[in-house]
Amino acid sequence: MRFLRSLRPLYAPATAFSRRSFASETTASSGGKLRVSFVLPHQTILNDFEAIQVNLQSSEGDMGILADHVPIIAQLNHGGVVEIVASDNKPRKYFVSGGFAVMNVDSSLNINAVEAVPIEDLDPSAAKQGLDEAVRKLNASGASEKEKAEARIEQELFEAVIAAAKA
Repeated sequence: MRFLRSLRPLYAPATAFSRRSFASETTASSGGKLRVSFVLPHQTILNDFEAIQVNLQSSEGDMGILADHVPIIAQLNHGGVVEIVASDNKPRKYFVSGGFAVMNVDSSLNINAVEAVPIEDLDPSAAKQGLDEAVRKLNASGASEKEKAEARIEQELFEAVIAAAKA
């Protein structure tokens, strides 16, 4: 306990600079523009792209992000959809395997995903075949617990692909 008290001078001054604010009190330096960067480990999909709105599915729920949104860090759902609406009102939809979205105070949104595929590139018939195979593996007699766990993961993935392709 003495050790923790000895640390107090190190962290107490930092808390004096912390200040919470409402979304309406955040800086409006963005000029009402939402700047989006969307990256994968091996590819940059969008870099400083001007968008009107971004809709995404996160562990906190579905959310729509506009310029001057309160800063937030959100974990993207595995098998979720990220929709980016540009100034031409044409949405760009991506199926993502997970990742994070970070909204900054300057209205820049950074989306970091493990993998992302444009929705139009998804093949619902191939996903249906994969789903049928996963269900078959899951219900197979003599399947080990490991095989069943892998089959459940495949089943969830293919169900998410089919749902995203319908959207």
